[in-house]
Amino acid sequence: MKRDALVKYLDQLLEPGKFRDYCPNGLQVEGRSEVQRIVAGVTASQALLDAAVARKADAILVHHGYFWKGDDACITGIRRQRLGTLINHEINLLAYHLPLDAHPEWGNNAQLAKRLGWLVEGRFGEQEIAWLGRLAEPGDLATLVGRLTEQLGRMPLVIGEAARPLRRIAWCSGGAQGYFEQAIALGVDAYISGEISEQTVHLARESGVAYIAAGHHATERYGVQALVAHLAEKFGLDGEFVDVDNPV
Repeated sequence: MKRDALVKYLDQLLEPGKFRDYCPNGLQVEGRSEVQRIVAGVTASQALLDAAVARKADAILVHHGYFWKGDDACITGIRRQRLGTLINHEINLLAYHLPLDAHPEWGNNAQLAKRLGWLVEGRFGEQEIAWLGRLAEPGDLATLVGRLTEQLGRMPLVIGEAARPLRRIAWCSGGAQGYFEQAIALGVDAYISGEISEQTVHLARESGVAYIAAGHHATERYGVQALVAHLAEKFGLDGEFVDVDNPV
């Protein structure tokens, strides 16, 4: 498949132009013009790049790419090493950040809901990135945490009483604890995201709404994983998701 055709398809599918993002979305580093083998991952770390080189990939597809706002523009050190790996091996780097959180089918939040059986009722927050819904069957916090632990392969950090009954929930993958107050105002029983800071603990305790920090990396594995599988099926490409372990 031609690289430009792949980029055009992804841009049409994920509609990055709709988002005010912190990085460029789409083709970030240009490699060879033909793409047959794609390695996908959460973040374009050196470990993922090395895995792509070992697999003779033509392209890497990630959620977290490069060139974030505020980054030093100098190509030195780790940045030089990463970009050098891509350029020397002619590997394309494609990255989609907020568009991959938000997509209604292939996005991180959509895939979390699908895997955990959550019923989607709406969206909220800046650019409607956060999702609102409910459990398919009423349960308690301990049951939800158990399902998250089983699905994500890690124990979440939980602020809330285990026996607290749950029905309505809200969630947003990654570092999205900033939407917690809006979720509380919407009347949810629990909010799930990837990270937690000191002040969020107090907000959860004082509001009575449970907060679940399920892992930034862990909550953002499934969007890019589903997307590369979709590309492989639609275009007959060789697509592989490589999970570079990250405890955060």
